[in-house]
Order: sequence, then C-alpha cells, then structure tokens
Amino acid sequence: MATTVSDRPGYGQLLRTPGAWTFLLPGFAARQPFAMLTIGIVLLVQHTTGSYGSAGAVAAVSGVSMALFAPQSGKLADRFGQRSVLLPGVLLHAVSVSALTVLALADAPLWALFAAAVPTGASIPQIGPMVRARWAALLGATPDRPASPLMSTAAAFESVTDEFTFVLGPVIATALCTGVHPAAGLITEAALTLVGGLFFAAQRATQPVPRGAATATEPHASALSVPGVRVLAITFLGIGAVFGGMQVSLTAFSEEIGHPGVNGVLYGIFAAGNMLAGIACGAIAWKSSPRRRLIVGYVALTLTASGLWAIHSVPLLAGLGLLVGLCIAPALISGYTLVESLVPATARTEAFTWLTGAVALGQAAAVTVAGQLADAHGASTGFLVPLAGTALALVTLLALRSRLTPRSSGRTVARGIGHREPVTVD
Repeated sequence: MATTVSDRPGYGQLLRTPGAWTFLLPGFAARQPFAMLTIGIVLLVQHTTGSYGSAGAVAAVSGVSMALFAPQSGKLADRFGQRSVLLPGVLLHAVSVSALTVLALADAPLWALFAAAVPTGASIPQIGPMVRARWAALLGATPDRPASPLMSTAAAFESVTDEFTFVLGPVIATALCTGVHPAAGLITEAALTLVGGLFFAAQRATQPVPRGAATATEPHASALSVPGVRVLAITFLGIGAVFGGMQVSLTAFSEEIGHPGVNGVLYGIFAAGNMLAGIACGAIAWKSSPRRRLIVGYVALTLTASGLWAIHSVPLLAGLGLLVGLCIAPALISGYTLVESLVPATARTEAFTWLTGAVALGQAAAVTVAGQLADAHGASTGFLVPLAGTALALVTLLALRSRLTPRSSGRTVARGIGHREPVTVD
C-alpha cells in the first residue's frame, strides 16, 4: 500500500516551492478566524440571552449560510480572481460581524440576530480552498508538465493546518470571551479576517489565472457538474457529521459524568489524532490511488465511529476518539487530492469550496440533531450521529465510486466541460 522513502519529496521540499511562503503565512493568519467564529457567537449570544439553545441556533444559521454561499464565492474567485472576491468579502464580513456583535449587546430580538448571522456566514472568506487552489496551480498537471508528487503532500499539509487552526482558534476565542469581554472573541475574529484577508489578497503572483482572463475555450460549467465532486461532497457531509456530533456529544458526556472540564481533553485527543494522521499521510510515498485510499479510510472511519455510542468511560472514549481522529485525515486528504485530477483548473477553487461547505453543512446538521438527542435521551445517543452520517455517506461512496475517475490527458469527466468519455483509472 505505502512505503516511506528517505529521498522522497516531503514537507521540506514542499515548503521550498517558489512563492509558497508568500501565501502560506498570510493564509494562515486569514483562516485562523474561521475557527473562532462559531464559538465566539455561542459565547456572546449565550451571555446576552442566557440560552445555549438560542446561541447554538444563531451559530447554526451562520454555518448553514456559509455552506450555501461558499461555492458561489469559489465560482466567482475562479472566474474573476481571488483578489477580486476577497477584497469586498473581508470588508463585508467585518461589517456583518460588527453588526451581529452590536445587536447581541443591545439585547436585540432573536430574529434580528438570525438576520445578521446570514451575511456573517455568507461572507466568511474561503481562505483554505483558495490556498489549496494555489497549491494546485503551482504543482498540478499542465499541458507542459505532469502533476508533481508533492500534490498529496500539499493536501496533507493543508489538512494539518486546518486541524491546527481548529485546535488553536476556539482556545483563543474562549480566552478572549471569558477573560476580556464576551464580545472580544468576535471583535478579534473580524479584525484578523480583515487584516489577514487583505494581506493574502495582495499576493497576486501565486493566485490561479482567473477563468475570465484565460485563453482556453472551455465552457464555464460549474464544478458541481463533475459527477465526482458531487460524490465527494456527500462524502464530506459525513465527515462534517463526525465533527459536529463529536463536539456536542463530548460536551454532553462530560457534563453527564460531572466533569465538564474533561471535554477539552477529549476533543483535544480527537483533534490530535487527526493532526498526527495528516502529518503521516504527507510523509508516506503512496503507491495506491487516492480513490482507493479514500474508500479504505472511509471504511475505517465508519467502523471506528460505530462504537462511540457504547462507550461510557473516559479512558475508552479517549482511545476510541483518537482512532476516529486518525481515520478522518486520510479520507479528507484523499478527497482533496482527487479534486486536482477530477476538476479543470478553471473550477478548482469552487470545487474546494463545495467540499469545505459540505463539511460545514454536515457539522451544522449534526450539532442540531446530536444536541436534541443528547437532551432527550442522554449523551450516548448523540454519538449515533457520527455513525449515521458516515454510514450513509459510505454507502453512497461505494455505490458511486466509479464517478471518482481521474481525468486523463486532454479529457474531463464533467458533462459540459469536456466531451469525451472518461477513462477508468483505479
């Protein structure tokens, strides 16, 4: 399946890619607020309303709005350039977050908070997908060269970066909201988004060539017209169900046993498993195809998630949570790697945002369902959500795995983007 090779291109060579650091550093700063937003909303709205239910609902509206609007942002970035989308986007986001903060502090009615949450979520800058699109532009296949073996390493690196963001961001937001002011988390999120987004947008040399300025005559079809992208989106919905179900269920479990402080430890172990697996995936010279790795990884994820509901002790839950985390990164990385071979360069940012949006949508749905199950029947029932989400997605993945067929040279798998039949590649 895989071997480690000392002279294989790895993280060191990846980070020596010309131009990489010009977008990695501002990209990391700009994506950090993404992980601060949900917890910042929850802590502020709970403080002003006294209701976790209302706080979670406002955060869920923001998450759903992001999932629905992110692909449109990606499509616009592919067509007009990342800078053209980022500049108005970060300004709108800063204004929207400020409005939500002012309304919450003014004890505005819940409907007003919902109304402010819509543009707040819709305007979240899609920095992660944009960074992945830049890696694909630097390392992906072109008419003059084959794809670099560093593509999988870049996907692994981005997965680790995302997970580190989701470990660090909530900690920063929580510390600001509890130690400074309940609104400090959201205010900092808006400021970091604005500053980081503007610096990232300024790095024009590494952004992919906008489709509107390209000389190619490909029709401007949506990335979602690629059958494989639709399969991956459903697959990533299941991964989002794991994230959302784990967040709520671990919190409920910790409170149920009378040790709420254990929640941070348990979720940290789960996140650490994801990070470790991501690092390992980038250090392995894979001989199997990304499609096969995705299927194997997803089967393992579903099997490990199936036992969460039956665990009632902290050590066992920590151990199984670690295994679940270890299985997430290979599935995510394989899915993102497949995008380069499935989707034309002119639609990759949009494709990445569909996958990111699918995770957010699955997470929002899982938070809602798992919370209701935990309230009504106990914490253990909330863990059924990751099982159900991954199982349904796995059935879809296995049934439609032939759609994850990489494009051969000069061909695409999307109706309306290319006109030849795809060649099946394992």
